[in-house]
Amino acid sequence: MREPGVAYLVGAGPGDPGLITARGLALLRSAQVVVYDRLVNRSLLDEAPAQAELVDAGKARGDRRMSQEDINRLLVDRAREGLRVVRLKGGDPFVFGRGGEEAEWLAEAGVPFEVVPGVSSAIAAPAYAGIPVTHRRLSSQVTIVSGSEDPAKPESAVDWEQLARTRGTLVVMMGWETLPAIVEALRTHGMADSTPAALVEWGTEPSQRTVAGTLADIVCQGQEAGLAPPVVAVFGEVAALRDHIGWFEDRPLYGRRVLVPRTRAQAGALSQLLRERGAQPLEIPTIEIQPVEDNERLDQALRSLDTYAWVVFVSVNGVREAFCRLERLGLDARAFRGARVCAVGSATAAALRDHGIVADLQPRESVSESIVDGLSEAGVDGARVLLLRAEAGREALSDGLERAGALVDDVAVYRTVVPEGSRERVRDLLSGDGVDAVAFTSSSTLTNLLSLLDGDISALDGAAVACIGPVTAATARAAGLHVDVVASESTVTALTNALVDHFSPQGRGRTEGA
Repeated sequence: MREPGVAYLVGAGPGDPGLITARGLALLRSAQVVVYDRLVNRSLLDEAPAQAELVDAGKARGDRRMSQEDINRLLVDRAREGLRVVRLKGGDPFVFGRGGEEAEWLAEAGVPFEVVPGVSSAIAAPAYAGIPVTHRRLSSQVTIVSGSEDPAKPESAVDWEQLARTRGTLVVMMGWETLPAIVEALRTHGMADSTPAALVEWGTEPSQRTVAGTLADIVCQGQEAGLAPPVVAVFGEVAALRDHIGWFEDRPLYGRRVLVPRTRAQAGALSQLLRERGAQPLEIPTIEIQPVEDNERLDQALRSLDTYAWVVFVSVNGVREAFCRLERLGLDARAFRGARVCAVGSATAAALRDHGIVADLQPRESVSESIVDGLSEAGVDGARVLLLRAEAGREALSDGLERAGALVDDVAVYRTVVPEGSRERVRDLLSGDGVDAVAFTSSSTLTNLLSLLDGDISALDGAAVACIGPVTAATARAAGLHVDVVASESTVTALTNALVDHFSPQGRGRTEGA
């Protein structure tokens, strides 16, 4: 008999993907079906297994991809098929998320389910704006209400008269469209015009904006700023603390849109660092790493690793694919006995350490000349050297080692292809709001991005070009790009710090390494 399925109502948090709970993330990574809402950060979907079914159930004013009844039926049907279904909901499932209705439906259908609470935007959006919803001196209570109904209606379920008299904090969710009527109702029922107020748009996201004022002028302030849903409104004395303890919008890259070309399998380390500094990373998969189609040469080299004096890894992807192949061959790190290992770049060295290998050599720079010099000093004249790299990698390294007297086996360990859908995605991003910078982490990501743009480098006009190292910078210049930022070392941390320096008031507009 088929194993029974189960449905999980998971709170994805308010927008910042780092705010999902550990339990929610674990379930997402094991899901067979993911049904997600409009406000769920799309980067979380990358955590789902590649084979999982992703269903967009987003609902917005005037745009309903699925009715609530359709969503309920889908959850039941997929679970009855014996699948692990994750219903990924923005914020918390039970805070104006209709999670209670979905739980009722599942219970009535006899489908096992679990509720995983999430961080609600009612708390998180004010916190990211520097507004604590409670404060020992200013507010000992907080009331959260929905603003999606008209407070002037006789049948309103919200007692605006009582709320106007509260001494605590009032948080209104989904109330941007009805904010004028809400404010008028609060004023009519006695809330003072001088009451501090704040509006937080896209709370916890890199695009977050906060507008502060008073009950009397907050509507005009928000309209003049051009705010649009989703907006969380806060009324009460705590709103005045924003000027003193605001933190999120003060970060060095706040509001900067950074295009991040990457491989489909990359973990997003650069994007995470950019988010932590306030930027909005816009990820574009420009490379998909795939095994080479013919493994005969690679398998032969891996089976005879102990016959080489040196094994050279030039990238993290090379390490990952080589060890995947070793495992298929029934081998492990012991196969390197007798061989010395060279790691190009600190990230490559770290990837090797994860597999129990400490590199014998890490060249000072990730350029062919430095690699050749380092290996020459270590002694490669007459020695067998295995170079593991991409199928379409640069030949300069192989040629340089041969000139140094090495007997080089240049073997492809992986190949790169351009993922489907990326061409349309990158053009949409560049033709829309544009980007402040584009961060290249390898020559391959640069070459593939330009391929997506059909070689039209003018599409990047106005964006600062940032490169992870001199090799990538040289590739950019050869393609006709003006390089604005070059990291001091070939790591994503150094690249992020270089962008911070470039956009700082002292460094803005300064060209590095160009």
